[in-house]
Order: sequence, then structure tokens, then C-alpha cells
Amino acid sequence: MAGVLVVAGGGRATMPGAYRVWLGGSALSLVGVQAMAFAMAWSAAGQGARIAALVPTAIVLPRVLLLLVGGAVADRFGAWLVLLASNAAMVAVTVALAAVTWSPLDLRLPLLVAALAIGTVDAFQLPSSGSMPRRLVPPEVLARAMSARQLVGQFAMFTGPPLGGVLLGMAGLAGAALANTATFLAMLAVLLVVRPAAERPPNTGQGHVPSLDAGVARGRSTMSAALDGLRLAWSVPVLRVALLVTGVAAGFLLPVGTLLVPLLARQRDWSASATGAVVAAMALGTAAVAVGVLLRGGSSRPAAVAGIGLLVAAAGVVALAVARAPLPAVLAGVLVGVGSGCFATHVAPLVLAATPLTHLARVQSVLVLAQSLPLLVTANAFGLVVEIVDVPAVLLGCAGVLAVTGLAALAAPALRRSSAPATVRQPNL
Repeated sequence: MAGVLVVAGGGRATMPGAYRVWLGGSALSLVGVQAMAFAMAWSAAGQGARIAALVPTAIVLPRVLLLLVGGAVADRFGAWLVLLASNAAMVAVTVALAAVTWSPLDLRLPLLVAALAIGTVDAFQLPSSGSMPRRLVPPEVLARAMSARQLVGQFAMFTGPPLGGVLLGMAGLAGAALANTATFLAMLAVLLVVRPAAERPPNTGQGHVPSLDAGVARGRSTMSAALDGLRLAWSVPVLRVALLVTGVAAGFLLPVGTLLVPLLARQRDWSASATGAVVAAMALGTAAVAVGVLLRGGSSRPAAVAGIGLLVAAAGVVALAVARAPLPAVLAGVLVGVGSGCFATHVAPLVLAATPLTHLARVQSVLVLAQSLPLLVTANAFGLVVEIVDVPAVLLGCAGVLAVTGLAALAAPALRRSSAPATVRQPNL
């Protein structure tokens, strides 16, 4: 396996207009997604801890089962076409959820069916979306483009949950679903605008390289092509270790905001708006880190920053566990977000930069799988455990695992030897 040194260009390079348009559409769509996600989580929590755990599980399960196929389909037919179909499907899902919510049916069944549909669409949408920075921007601005995308995601997480709380109060779950419908329609329009740039082969800085795997083009089965992403991720040391650390971190950090904070709020009689503020505070902390990376660039020692970030997040989770009122919980949420941001902004660019252009969507599918599979296990486990012990005890357990994982990241040789994304050696297949 040969290697090509990818070196970033000068700092004055700007992100292409097509990427900015796509990023703006993604921001609007993600705000709607986060608003509806909070509305669904709050509604599910009102049905009991078991339903609160089943709803995110219903999203994650089809995502886990179909992610590798979704990545292979994107590399075969093109990320743009997959994104177009995914957004159109979500228009149908959100309209249907709103319609059923207005009916006299028990809310538990519509929530679970909608969650299954969302997870299925995610399996195809997420790998394609994750590969877009490499498809739309040159390598010299990839790190900045990734930071901008991270910032957009955190902006959505900061504004979406409070908006979801407001929509719940004003129009119920149906209102949140229809608001999300509007954002998906807007994203469809954005995709039509950026189509020419999105369908061009990615620019490596050394001439154009086809974005489709030659094996896929020769007609190999979709499943065989999908498994190529797993084989590649395991064969490249940086990818292998980064994905393992990401998986453990995701299993014990992602449920904090999506599951444990709503359950903690129910246990301590906090309002929906106060609970949304805690989740938003996590996004605010992560966004602050993303802004710093966007303006100043990432650290030359990404593994060290990532490991320290997990330690900071662990401290924030401990503070959240002992918080008795919303204000201390909000401050703890900021600390969790800062730690999460340090980890994500330094690990994610390493993964993307180390991925061959022929396998962009497939390795992104492995990355999402590495986060979703542990989440599938921990979300169900936490939903059962909180029926026996208090939520703060579960949060303290999460903090312990995050601290150990952070120390492991600091000690891992493959990550310690890794450099900033601008100089990652990219394998050619």
C-alpha cells in the first residue's frame, strides 16, 4: 500500500461558494432535525423510561444494519443523488408523523415507527453528507471546512432543542415535525443549486481522481463494496485506533444529552425549556471550540487534544450528576461541550484526511457505525438501569469510562505519532 503526502496550501485559501451554500442549507436542516429530535425525546420521556430508551434505539438499529450499504450506494451512484433521495424521504416521514400525531392513536407507536424511518434514512444520508467536504473543497482548506461543518452542527444543537421546546409548547410534536418538513424542502433546493460542484470528482490538489471505487464500477456486489470500508478502516492504524476510541466515547457521551439529561430533568422536575437549555449549553461549549479551530486551525498534536477533551468531558458529566438545579446543570453542560468539541474537532479531520478518495462515503459509514453501535447498546442498558438506580449514578459511570478512554487516547502509539490533518499520509489502493 503506497502513501501520498497531502500537504495543505496557504492560509489565505477560501472555501468554495458551493460548499458555503451547501453548509448554509445543512445548518437550516440540522436546526429542524435537532428541534424535532428534542420534541421526540421529550414526548418519549413522558411515556416512561423504557419508551424513552426504545425511541433512540429504533433510530440507531436500522442505521447500524444499513450504514455500510448506504456508504457503498453513495460511492456507486454519487453522494448528491443519495442526499436528494434522503431529504425527499424525510419530507414524507415528517408530514406523516405530524398527521398521525393529530390522530387519537397512542403516541408510542407513531414515535417508534417514525424513529425506525429516520434511522433508515440516516443510514444512507449520513455517509454521503460526511463525504461532502472532500467533494466540495480543495485539500488546503479541508481542516477549516471540517471545523465550519462542526460549528454548524453545534449551532443546530444549541438552537434546535430550545426551539423544539418552544414548538412543543405552541403546537406540540406535530408543529416540530412540520417545521422540520420546511427545512428539508429548503435543503432539496440547496442540493439542486450545488449539483454541478457536488458531482465533480474530488480535487486532491494533484489532479482529479475519480470518486468511485474501480471495483464498484466493474460491477462488484454492493455488499462486497460495503465491506471494503471495514477492511480499509482496520488496515490503516490511524483509522483503526481513532474509530475504536470514537466508538467508546460515543457510547458513553452521546447518551448524556439525548437520553440521560431528559431523564434527569424528569427526576428533578425541571421544565422542558430548562432541559433544552442544558442540552443547548453542551452545544455552546462545543461550538466555542469549533470557532477557535476555524479561526486558528487545529493543534499540531491532535491526539493529545482529543484525549484531554475526553477528560474535560468526563469532569463535566460529574458536575452534571451532582447538579441539583438547572443553572449548575447548564454550566456543567458547557464543560461537557468543550471537552466533546476538543475531541471531535481533532479526531474527525484525521479520519477524513486519512481516507482514500475512492472510499469516502464507505469510511464515513464505518465512522457513523463506530458511534451508532455502542450507542445502540448503551442507550438500552441505560434505559433499564435507571429503573433500578438514580440517573446521577449512571452519569458518574459514564464519566469514569470517558476518563479511561481519554487516557487511552493519550497513550495510543498510532494516535501519538499522528500529525495534523494537513500532513496525514493518505493510502492509495
